[in-house]
Amino acid sequence: MMNRRDFLQRSAALAGSLAMPALFSRDRNSVKMQETDLTILYTNDTHARIEPFPENARRFAGLGGIARRASLIDKVRQTQKNVLLLDAGDIFHGTPWFDVYGGSVDLDLMTRMGYDAAAIGNHEFDRGPDGFAEAAQKAGFPFLAANYDVRNTPMNPFVERFIVREFSGFRVGIFGLGIGFSGLIDSANSGDVRAYDPIRNAETAVESLKEYYRCDIIICLSHLGFSYIQTRNDDLRLTERIQGIDIIIGGHTHTFMEEPLIFPRENGSSTLITHMGHSGVRVGRIDVSFGSENSGSPFSLSSRYYTIGDT
Repeated sequence: MMNRRDFLQRSAALAGSLAMPALFSRDRNSVKMQETDLTILYTNDTHARIEPFPENARRFAGLGGIARRASLIDKVRQTQKNVLLLDAGDIFHGTPWFDVYGGSVDLDLMTRMGYDAAAIGNHEFDRGPDGFAEAAQKAGFPFLAANYDVRNTPMNPFVERFIVREFSGFRVGIFGLGIGFSGLIDSANSGDVRAYDPIRNAETAVESLKEYYRCDIIICLSHLGFSYIQTRNDDLRLTERIQGIDIIIGGHTHTFMEEPLIFPRENGSSTLITHMGHSGVRVGRIDVSFGSENSGSPFSLSSRYYTIGDT
């Protein structure tokens, strides 16, 4: 097993020698693009930020706001036939909206926006499994966690290991990974939920989605965090050890990525890692087009983000 430094150096070398199937744009004002086979919109760590930041805020003054996010999403749907809307966790905690309503307002509004799935963040445990289940009754979408065992808990009706979305001509498999509880989630809040090795469970999920469900694209909604100095699992370690994930949409570390990271594989495939910071300030977008001949990949990706409220 190669260490992380060697892995990153090897990835950089491969990136220079392979034609990567991805383009990046930070045009935050234009919504309309040429119609593609699939458009993925995504958020992470929105942290109960229902309203925009106040105009006198030290950071992100006037930015964000769930109504403006909904307006953007509606505009994208008017121009694209197939849209997936995803979140990488930590919907709860951060403003009085959560203190008063416990996350139910966020999940109700996200349901109205048409979210397809969300990962479970550590703050989804802030009110324990019972509090999560109470709020999740407002969620018209599943929470995904391949490495959490929620059986015999109030969370069970709302959590799945993965889902498959079928479009005309292709299938998309989406699974979730949650962070380990140690040092983050008190046992009183995790209750009878058990967290298991995300790497091992990711491998099992990818195998099922590829071999049994015959998915053409596999997306991981990860709340592991982008990168840690310590030994805690993160998105980089996941990419090092598991092949077959095409896109990792991450959260937890509040990482603002100006463009995704691409880790090419020698077989011509690659894994894309992307994070959109926190508080709903940005919405990420990945457009997927099939039939690409780039590096032998069956599809190509183009990526951009929108800053909500930046006109």
